[in-house]
Amino acid sequence: MNKIKVGVVGTGFIGPAHIEALRRLPNVEVAALCEVTAELAKEKADALGIARSYTFDELLKQDDIQAVHICTPNFLHYSQSKAALLAGKHVICEKPLAKDLAEAEELVELAAKTGLVNAVHFNLRYYPLARQMKSMREKGELGEIYSFIGSYLQDWLFYDTDYNWRLEPDKSGDSRAIADIGSHLMDILEYITGLKTVAVLADFNTVHKTRKKPLKAVETYSGKLLQPEDYADVPINTEDHANVLLRFDNGNKGVITVSQVSAGRKNRMSLEISGSKKTFSWCSESPNEMWIGNRDKANEILMRDPSLVNEDVRSTITFPGGHNEGFPDTSKQMFKEVYAAIAAGKQPENPTFPTFADGYRELLICEKILESNKKEAWVTI
Repeated sequence: MNKIKVGVVGTGFIGPAHIEALRRLPNVEVAALCEVTAELAKEKADALGIARSYTFDELLKQDDIQAVHICTPNFLHYSQSKAALLAGKHVICEKPLAKDLAEAEELVELAAKTGLVNAVHFNLRYYPLARQMKSMREKGELGEIYSFIGSYLQDWLFYDTDYNWRLEPDKSGDSRAIADIGSHLMDILEYITGLKTVAVLADFNTVHKTRKKPLKAVETYSGKLLQPEDYADVPINTEDHANVLLRFDNGNKGVITVSQVSAGRKNRMSLEISGSKKTFSWCSESPNEMWIGNRDKANEILMRDPSLVNEDVRSTITFPGGHNEGFPDTSKQMFKEVYAAIAAGKQPENPTFPTFADGYRELLICEKILESNKKEAWVTI
């Protein structure tokens, strides 16, 4: 088997997650790692067992590298994705695709022009029961969708001493909680329901108006605490918490809440979709079961089991029922579809995976949510 050689750019939290998932695919080889300096790249590559290390410009000159994963801070996504496409590489980019709509539109157009495979890492679509809900809705089992209630709650920025580059707009953009985790929620909403969000009314809250930035390096999610003299006070102007009312193209409504300051909620996305026939309810912290609500008979629990889900969902499941699958498996299942396209050499006409166009769509919604919060008014999309 000729393996597809991949270069991964960035080694924060998500870069190694991509690497672990890629190593579970039989037709893929993580051949190279890229960091901001040659020294750091070599250090990280050695730690992760990757033979070759480069700076970004050097990586793009490697003819045998067919695909590049962009796992860097948000402000680099546009320039690095563009450079990789121009170098003839297939690109898998972390979300958000870019910092603004103009950049994202340019990337969508460039990707289409090159014909190269392009994907945005909305991996949460790949929980098997997320696809099951989509499949059941497509088969008419949900009926007309009446409402969507969703939340995405975390606590990794609960204390004012919690700090990360995502708190800095020049690196992350003007939105934080909505852009970081709300984008996953809005993507999976439209993916499962088939609805389009046509208007939003947003209300943001910055709980910690000032945070203490460490003067020493602290890894994301590490839980390490420093001494008082090791911090500097920094003003914060992006949201810790947001509520958004939604209007859909079928005339019905929804609501989402996102928070990065909810104690005890480590990474909890929950969905409740009510239709004219049933209600679907699912939570990412117990991803292997789905609640199905009925009016006139007993409610049901569907377990993630390849023998029980719809036929078009089975490709997202590797293990039998009772052998639980979770967050790391979502990236593996997404990359399995992406690399089938890369093996074929071009972007499919109707991709099953999230593309740069989906990345543009989520940036558009995010921008309208930001506009709504500033205007304190409904904004159409």
